[in-house]
Amino acid sequence: MAAQKQYQPSSELLADSDAFLAGHPDLKWIEGFVFDINGIPRGKWLPADSAKKLLAGGLQMPRSAVSLDIWGRDIENSPLVFASGDSDGVCQPVSAISLAPWHREPTAQLHMQLFEADGTTLYADPRAQLQKVVERLAGLGYKAVCATELEFYLLREDADELGRPRPVSDNDSDLVPSTDVYDLSELDAQRHFFADVRAACEAQGIPADSILSECAPGQFEINLLHCDDPVKVADQTLLFKRLLKGVARSHGLRVSAMAKPFGELAGNGMHVHMSLVDKDGNNVFDDGTDVGSELLRHAVAGMMATANDAMAIFAPHSNSYRRFQESSHAPLNLCWGYDNRTVTFRIPASEAKARRIEHRIAGADVNAHLVLAAILAGVCHGLENKLQPPKPVEGDAYQVESEQLINTWNSALDRFAESALWQEYFDPEFVDLFVLLKRQEQAEIAARVTDVEYQSYLQRV
Repeated sequence: MAAQKQYQPSSELLADSDAFLAGHPDLKWIEGFVFDINGIPRGKWLPADSAKKLLAGGLQMPRSAVSLDIWGRDIENSPLVFASGDSDGVCQPVSAISLAPWHREPTAQLHMQLFEADGTTLYADPRAQLQKVVERLAGLGYKAVCATELEFYLLREDADELGRPRPVSDNDSDLVPSTDVYDLSELDAQRHFFADVRAACEAQGIPADSILSECAPGQFEINLLHCDDPVKVADQTLLFKRLLKGVARSHGLRVSAMAKPFGELAGNGMHVHMSLVDKDGNNVFDDGTDVGSELLRHAVAGMMATANDAMAIFAPHSNSYRRFQESSHAPLNLCWGYDNRTVTFRIPASEAKARRIEHRIAGADVNAHLVLAAILAGVCHGLENKLQPPKPVEGDAYQVESEQLINTWNSALDRFAESALWQEYFDPEFVDLFVLLKRQEQAEIAARVTDVEYQSYLQRV
């Protein structure tokens, strides 16, 4: 087995960071952070004069920092904690230093990846799993072009009389049920927030595109432009979620990407658009027709064959499964079709050269690195085995009889843990770690008695 290479940041990243520091002599702080398995940033604030140290790999954190549970606790029985002395890894920059303009004091941020102490890949960092799948796809001769669409709720800081979150909205939804999809007045009412979001995206090089009001009061969607580097796309998606939360706080608001924060309102999804290009940059899904190429059908079939194996990634939390409801625009069964928003894998209407697949399963509560890794693993599986999908669905896919998506957290974790797919496409140690983490979260939530249980049973039975 060949020795692993030690990671070195690119000369472009270092040059861009040096230029940024030279142009911002008034900086007070710099945030160095990584994203953990749940997509939560974990890191440190340091004085601005520590920037050079961070760029040189001078930030150390426990290797277990990328595998904390949703509440920030170590995983019990994790091989990265007591069994290995909770040893440190080294954080290396993977994006250039950029401004975090929502802070009161001049503050910069440095997105990093956690490596082993010797600079080799640490399997526990979820970014490494996406890199592994991207390399496998490259071995087939292809690069994936990806883009994400992120839905979220913009919330008031204060809760209602029952302690529930309150969406911002200028409509009368308290009096009349309303969806307000594509309502420009909803955007107008939050124009200052979105102006600051746009400015922060420009400061951080995040390619935000269209903004629209979604299917519930206070719910919005922002699309990021496509890129032929899936790791960069996942980086930008997670950085964008962090940016949204930071800008919201500066406006006295909150942003939530929780999959289903309101039982009666639309859930938050993260749709992923993807195509494949060859070494010459040609879209191999395009055969000059509206149908698309044989490779497109192999990719669709691979996504369908692996979707249930990946549900623990596409729906990683207890709340995630509330989003999957009939006639909700969240998919329920394994099917595909052309320009059909009720299917799971949609081929959007487009010019032939832009032929692509829209993957519609994941919620907005995911780690984008793992979602793209799972999607592209499915694509590889379909290409390598020349799989064929069933006939595309026309009309209402909710009425089609086909294999159902797994709809419980426990079943999804069982399927993920038992799947031979992830032993092949991911590091097996990561699979075990992910299952340990999610089982710990599952046990904690199962031990909690909810308000509705007290209200329903405490005095009635």
